[in-house]
Amino acid sequence: MIGVFIGSLLGTMALGMPIAFALLLSGVALMFFLGIFDSQIIAQNLINGADNFPLMAIPFFMLAGEAMNAGGLSQRIVQMAMSMVGHIRGGLGYVAIIASVLFASLSGSAVADTAALGAILIPMMVKSGYDINRSSGLIASGGIIAPIIPPSIGFIIFGVTSGVSITKLFMAGIVPGVMLAVGLCVSWAIVAHKDKVQVQPRNSMKEILISVRKGFWALLLPVIIIGGLRGGIFTPTEAAVVAAVYALFVGLVIYRELKVSELFTILVRAAKMTSVVMFLVAAALVSSWLITVANLPAQVIGLLEPLMGHPLLILLMINLLVILIGTAMDMTPTILILTPVLMPVIQQAGIDPVYFGVLFIINNAIGLLTPPVGTVLNVVCGISKISMEDIMKGIWPFLLVEVVVLILLILFPSLVMVPLGWFT
Repeated sequence: MIGVFIGSLLGTMALGMPIAFALLLSGVALMFFLGIFDSQIIAQNLINGADNFPLMAIPFFMLAGEAMNAGGLSQRIVQMAMSMVGHIRGGLGYVAIIASVLFASLSGSAVADTAALGAILIPMMVKSGYDINRSSGLIASGGIIAPIIPPSIGFIIFGVTSGVSITKLFMAGIVPGVMLAVGLCVSWAIVAHKDKVQVQPRNSMKEILISVRKGFWALLLPVIIIGGLRGGIFTPTEAAVVAAVYALFVGLVIYRELKVSELFTILVRAAKMTSVVMFLVAAALVSSWLITVANLPAQVIGLLEPLMGHPLLILLMINLLVILIGTAMDMTPTILILTPVLMPVIQQAGIDPVYFGVLFIINNAIGLLTPPVGTVLNVVCGISKISMEDIMKGIWPFLLVEVVVLILLILFPSLVMVPLGWFT
């Protein structure tokens, strides 16, 4: 059964079929193998896959990200970071890292955040004398913080698929996200001296305060989201609605950079991105249902039975598996395919599902930086107009430090679980 499922899935993907359709066909193949083929089951599970209230958060966070970029929130975040650290040697790199964290706390989409930040900062960094390969690698590495710091679309999909509390996942992702940012700062400090760059003039305290005042409304959004979730004022889905309405209001009324005539275009872009994710989720539920019916998790548990008393070994094996899969598959389908199989293993081994969820999403986020599929890599290559080979020359120090952070989180679970108590 495992061979039929994996073989049909990888075979259809190798033929160039979109992953959502590949998931459907692998489900059909498994149904034929089990002798239970019924087109009504496929249709019902497709509908049930999309008919899930927590998934409503995805379109609204997508819309919030689009409104943020079009309404001037993104530019003000970059300007604020520039006024604070732009005068330091390698300052634009630190601006990119700080902005990545702030962007991550607004939209939760690695691709959207990377595209917005890269379009603003990569031309500035090249003009100031920074190596384009290294600059592009830093922007890409900072972009994958988005699925880890709340609000995270990756956590939403994992929470819906696994039944784990999305709010707890959001809170548990804060400290690991900050650790990734600190790691990037350290690695950038080591490599930035190689470039002979123009240093930005130091801003006075008055200029810094002015930039903070201009970016105040952008900074208030993550405070509202995290505060509302922490205080139990709203659910993650309701937080997404608040974020979308707030971003639209700030862009239209306060900053006035977002025009009413642009709303239709923003809505269409958000709808297109949402449709891709939602169809993937719906198609994956067909496979998830069949995985359960075929009792594949029990078979996997049986294979790993000798390791059940060693949770660390299981975590290391799973993370190695996800890293390998991440080189060939995007984040969303990886979550949807592996979560139903791995969660019973995790529960049997006595590993906290929230802790595992954080590790799983970080690992999948790193997969966005590994060729040949690496979605974030492709986005940055398109913006900076360099090849995949060139960006890999510049990204390796940052990719290495992100893997080191993942290993630290595996070896020291308290780095995730203890801070979780601070927020919950």
